[in-house]
Amino acid sequence: MQQYLELLDHLLTHGKDRPDRTGVGTRGVFGYQMRFNLQEGFPLLTTKKVHVKSIIHELLWFLSGSGNIAYLKKNGVTIWDEWADADGDLGPVYGVQWRHWRYNQQVRKSLGVVEVQIGEVDQIANLIRDLKSNPFSRRHIVSAWNPPLIPLMKLPPCHTLWQCYVEEVDKHTVPTLHLHLYARSIDSFLGLPFNIASYAFLLTMLAHVTDMDPGDLIISFGDLHLYKNHFAQAKEQLSREPRRLPLLCLPRRESIDQFSYDDFEIIGYNPHPAIKAPIAV
Repeated sequence: MQQYLELLDHLLTHGKDRPDRTGVGTRGVFGYQMRFNLQEGFPLLTTKKVHVKSIIHELLWFLSGSGNIAYLKKNGVTIWDEWADADGDLGPVYGVQWRHWRYNQQVRKSLGVVEVQIGEVDQIANLIRDLKSNPFSRRHIVSAWNPPLIPLMKLPPCHTLWQCYVEEVDKHTVPTLHLHLYARSIDSFLGLPFNIASYAFLLTMLAHVTDMDPGDLIISFGDLHLYKNHFAQAKEQLSREPRRLPLLCLPRRESIDQFSYDDFEIIGYNPHPAIKAPIAV
């Protein structure tokens, strides 16, 4: 994935040094964008080995609507351990907002009586319904940024909001589904390879349950940064030559909730060895 190496080089060369919440310090840029065409191969990093198992299980966990890491622990995934409390709770993070966005609203009745209605929104179910029934809508949006609940989240959402776009060449061609993610803050060495693969998996899943083909994954960044204790690892990665992208084999399902870990088959993944780096909490 040459796009990723260009991003690392851009950060090292043009980024500005900034303090940060963790105290480690970063070098970053604001407003960068990258694009991956899934028809050219699955965008899984080849200049270092990425732990695919963790990415898939995390995505399935998001889609389950849970804010507790019990599912991840059961499947040997530890990437959220540093943020969870003693009971495994993270608060109303990504999956909770995707599947259980809660609300209460005042509805004015006759004679001036006000009634409070309480409910929740399944953004994923609504998205899939609308992609099928009204594909050219400009409202295919899922948000994880719920301002009143941010203080209750152990880590506010980094990949904040995403939008889908349907492209149809003609009535005789299968439509193409594109996905554009906005990320407010991204750790480019440890987090971003996961985010790229995760949203590429998600785009493919959405395409398969709506009878479309996956197209472009576009990611726009707010604060894109490289931690200072990742500089050496980034330079080591830049010294490596990218290899051929693998292919994703994923069955079509009627519902996005029918996918399981065993459905995901990565063909031809031949990466360079992993590069370890400390995580900033």
